[in-house]
Amino acid sequence: MDNILLSSALAFIITFFAIPVIIQVAKDKKLFDEPDERKVHKTVIPTLGGLGIFAGFIIASLLGVPAGTPELQYFAAAAIVVFFLGIKDDILILSASKKFIGQLIAAGILIKFGGVSINNMHGLMGVYEIPHVASVALSLFTIIVITNSFNLIDGVDGLAGSLGFLTTIVFGAYFFYIGEVAYAVLAFALAGSLISFLIYNFSPAKIFMGDTGSLLLGIVNSILVIRFINMAGSSTVSMPIEAAPAIGFSILMIPLFDTLRVFSLRIFDRRSPFSPDRNHIHHFLLDLGFSHKKITLTCVFANIIFIAMAFGLRSLGTTTVMGILLATAFSFIGIIYYLRQKSRSGRLQKTPETEVIKSHKILTLVSDTVEVD
Repeated sequence: MDNILLSSALAFIITFFAIPVIIQVAKDKKLFDEPDERKVHKTVIPTLGGLGIFAGFIIASLLGVPAGTPELQYFAAAAIVVFFLGIKDDILILSASKKFIGQLIAAGILIKFGGVSINNMHGLMGVYEIPHVASVALSLFTIIVITNSFNLIDGVDGLAGSLGFLTTIVFGAYFFYIGEVAYAVLAFALAGSLISFLIYNFSPAKIFMGDTGSLLLGIVNSILVIRFINMAGSSTVSMPIEAAPAIGFSILMIPLFDTLRVFSLRIFDRRSPFSPDRNHIHHFLLDLGFSHKKITLTCVFANIIFIAMAFGLRSLGTTTVMGILLATAFSFIGIIYYLRQKSRSGRLQKTPETEVIKSHKILTLVSDTVEVD
C-alpha cells in the first residue's frame, strides 16, 4: 500500500510542477499545436504536456515498483520508445509509417521480453487456449490498437486524460486487491500524473498532452488490460472474474470501440486506417453542440456504464457479454449519428430562409433610405 501511495503522490507532484515549466518553454520556442479545419481549438496551444506525464509516471514507477520485478525494465524500455516517437511527432511531425514501425518495436519488446501476451481467449467464440503464433499476432494487434486508441480519442479538452484516469484507476484497484503490487503501482502512478495534468488540460486547456502523452497512455493501458485478462481469467487468483476479456474490453470501451469503428470505416473506404477525418465520437458530439466539458463527462459516464454492464452480465459468458457490449455501442453511435445528420439537415434548411430574411431587410433599408433622401 505504501508503494502505491508513494508512486501516485510522487507522480502527481512531479507532473504538477513540470507542466508550467513546459508551457513556458513551449511558448518561448513557439512549440504550438496549430488550429486547422479538423481541429476544434481556435488558438495556438502548447502540445508537450506528455513530457510532464512521462516524467511523473516513469520516475514514480521506477521508485514504487517492488524490487524483483524483472519485466519492469522492458515496460520502461517500451515506454521510452513510444515517448521518443511522440516527442518527435509533436515537434517535427512523424510519418504514419515510421510511427507504426516504432509502435511495432515497442510491442515486440513487451511480447518477447516482457511476457505481455494473450494466451487464452477464455471462451470467446468457443476458443480457449490458442497457439503461440496466434497468441503473438493477437497480442501485437491488441497492443497496436490500444496504443493508437488513446491517440485518436484525444480530440477535445480533457477527454483522453479523463478516460485514461478512469481506466488506470479501475485496473489499479483490481491489481491492488489481488496483490499484484507492481501492476497496481504502474496504474496508480499513471493515474497520479493524469489527474495532475488534467488541472491544466480541462476545458479551457492551457496545454495538450500531444502524441507524447497519448501514446504513453495507450502502451501502459495495453500492458494493464492484457495482464488483467490473464490474471482475472485464472482460477488461482483471489478474485477471478468470469468473461475476463469482455470486462477488459468494457474498461477501454470508449477509446477502443471508437478506434476500431473508425479504422474499419477508413479501410472500407480504401484509405489508410491512420488517415485523418471527422468520424470520431467527439466530432459527432461537437456537431450536436456539446461543449468540451460535456463531451468529456458524457464519454466518461458512458464508459462507466459499459463497465458496470459487463461486470453485471459476466455470468453469461465472454461471447454473450461481448456481443451485448458491441450491440449497445453500435446502437448508441447509430442514435448519435442520426441526431447529427438531422441537426445538419435542419441547419441547411434554415440557411436559405435566413438569407431571404436578411436580403429582405437590406432591400427594405435601402428603399427607406432612398425615400428619406
